[in-house]
Amino acid sequence: MNQLIRIIKYEFGRIFAEKAAFSILIIAVAIYAVFYPQPYVNEALRNVPIAVVDLDGTQSSRDFARLVDATSDVAVVSHLPDAATARREVFARNIDGILVIPQYFERELLHGRQSPVALYADASYFLIYQRVAGAVSAVAQTMGAQVEATRLVELGIDPVIAAAATNPMPLTAVPIFNPEGGYATYILPAALVLILQQTLLIGVGLLGTSPGADPRKTMADPPSMLTILIGKLLAYLALEAVIIPLYLVVVPYLYGLPRLGNVSSILLFAIPFVFAVGSLGLFLASVFRTPLAVQLCSAALGLPFFMLAGFAWPTQAMPEAIRLAAKLVPSTEAIDGFVRLSQLGAPLSDVRPQVLTLWGLAIGYCALALLVTRIRTGTTQVSPPLPVAAVD
Repeated sequence: MNQLIRIIKYEFGRIFAEKAAFSILIIAVAIYAVFYPQPYVNEALRNVPIAVVDLDGTQSSRDFARLVDATSDVAVVSHLPDAATARREVFARNIDGILVIPQYFERELLHGRQSPVALYADASYFLIYQRVAGAVSAVAQTMGAQVEATRLVELGIDPVIAAAATNPMPLTAVPIFNPEGGYATYILPAALVLILQQTLLIGVGLLGTSPGADPRKTMADPPSMLTILIGKLLAYLALEAVIIPLYLVVVPYLYGLPRLGNVSSILLFAIPFVFAVGSLGLFLASVFRTPLAVQLCSAALGLPFFMLAGFAWPTQAMPEAIRLAAKLVPSTEAIDGFVRLSQLGAPLSDVRPQVLTLWGLAIGYCALALLVTRIRTGTTQVSPPLPVAAVD
């Protein structure tokens, strides 16, 4: 036990003594916590600028353009005479979409015929395209239902029956866990876990490859490698005991993200997560024995880890082999577990599969780190020189 406590103190001191590790585990973590959520403060994309090309010039076409402008997603910033002028505005990045209302728009509606409008939206940004297309589509459906209901009333049908006939199944969407339908509520909880993983992974790798990584060289009674690994993991857990509440409790509170879970469940779930990431970092440090190699490897793995996490692209749409490989990354199960606990208010028993997977990863990567270290230690030991007999 005394050896384990000495290892914990030794490794915890190295976190603050090693400049490279300190810059990743402390400074970078603080910078990310302050600046990363800032672009998502507005939650949702609002008032995307578009132009209207009204080739009809009637009251109905003006009403349609006004209804589109009244949505929270789109803002009509200009009315242009033709599509060619509007295209030049798109190429100049002054607008992100063009709404073309065709000639005879009102006449076709009054005759009960279809009068389709044309929408040209910038698809290079998927969120912008989605907002513009969704807003125009919703207005078109609403106005079409109103026109049809008016036509039925003029034919002598009761207004209540006419309204029900044009919209027999009205939809009322009530977001439960994302009340504002915002991007920050969706992306930040997952991204913060990924940041925690990457900073800890790089920091542990740097500590494991820097001078002083092996405490046996400075101790009179050197402990076993297993004791060293457990002591290091406990030192990282002591550090993350401060950082994880900041990221998963304080930051969501400051930015108004939904918080339905209790703090104790989040902190208990964080224990296997820290051990899994720390063990993976120790394993990488045992394989890549220089700080530069660790940094290059961690940087190369950052984007694949992001894609495998399941929030940039749904895991259900991934091939089975990729889904199985994703489970080898701690953040994959950790993101799912943390989101359930913190945002959905699930009890700790509901994330039992994720907990078991993280503990399995922690034990597996710890065993691999021990195995690689033993192999390298055995192959790098130098045999004593053979005695040379003097020849007269």
